[in-house]
Amino acid sequence: MAKVQETVLEIDLQALSQNYTFLRSKISQNTQFMAVVKAFGYGSGAIEVAKHLESLDVDYFAVAYSSEGVALRDAGIKTPIMVLHPLPIHFEEIIERCLEPSLYNVKTLKAFIDASEKKGQKEYPIHLKFNTGLNRLGFWENDANLIAEKLEETSAVKVVSLLSHLAASEDPKEMDFSSRQITTFKKVTEEFHQKMGYRPMLHMCNTSGILNYPEAHFDMVRSGIGLYGFGNDVKFQNKLKPVASLKTIISQLHKIEPGESVGYNRAYTAIGHETVATLPIGHADGISRIYGNGNGAVFVHGKKAPIVGNVCMDMVMVNVSDIDCKEGDEVVIFDSKHTAEALAENAGTISYELITSISQRIKRVFLP
Repeated sequence: MAKVQETVLEIDLQALSQNYTFLRSKISQNTQFMAVVKAFGYGSGAIEVAKHLESLDVDYFAVAYSSEGVALRDAGIKTPIMVLHPLPIHFEEIIERCLEPSLYNVKTLKAFIDASEKKGQKEYPIHLKFNTGLNRLGFWENDANLIAEKLEETSAVKVVSLLSHLAASEDPKEMDFSSRQITTFKKVTEEFHQKMGYRPMLHMCNTSGILNYPEAHFDMVRSGIGLYGFGNDVKFQNKLKPVASLKTIISQLHKIEPGESVGYNRAYTAIGHETVATLPIGHADGISRIYGNGNGAVFVHGKKAPIVGNVCMDMVMVNVSDIDCKEGDEVVIFDSKHTAEALAENAGTISYELITSISQRIKRVFLP
């Protein structure tokens, strides 16, 4: 593979296929798979990722907001798309673009019914989300009567799935809590069936739920972070491969004297004679200030180079005193060996935050 000459985010589509195949192997043939491609495909490029997954016959896509779904439709994606956090102002657009809202309270249900009736819809597909303990979005257990009442008054919409979200499926210390969530979801969905007389699809599991709670796979599972190569558990990590590699180059080398400072606010002072490399990437690109002052490091010719001083908007400086390198040499910020997860953990955050923060001004290169 050619060395990079600028800052790029390489996306390995073979790794994406591998991750999808592994996660698919953990569910039954009758269980559908919803691929989560929100947040610009977790930073990787939603359109290219979705097109690749569509070629692998994924059953559903999920996005956070309607604009993300519209972008996929504009790119020619035909697979059903669920909008996880739809807002009433976008309901007409959702209908026009054949997106499917996940409705989460009586207000949004009523508003979407009104929009569907206004558009002359019949049995437009909707999803209902129930709060079983995450306490973020979702109907309450005791909303069943109100839901049934609203649905019985209209033929404009049809519930195609009921869903919830596990709050701590990756944490073995929270197994009892997760089990209670699953029990609550079963109770709520059975009550819906009794009141409405039909059974929509049920889905509750995220990536860690797929791996840790097979009893909760139901009719469909949802995976986001797992598709991009992170399993939230070391025992699964060798089965998954990070799809994204962030690389850049050395723009300039500086030889500095003992006592000289580096960067804004003179945040780093050289102890001895040191060599500092400046890289063309900064917090405007997603490498936030938390990685400065030794909290983060990059790799030059496989050797670790700590970030020194404060991260600038468009640049970072790294200590390469013990590395034989020159201007123009390739630098790895994260890849499948030096993972985004490790970089994030060292700075006290998580891989999700780091990979979804990579700016869209960074060039994406897709490897077949």
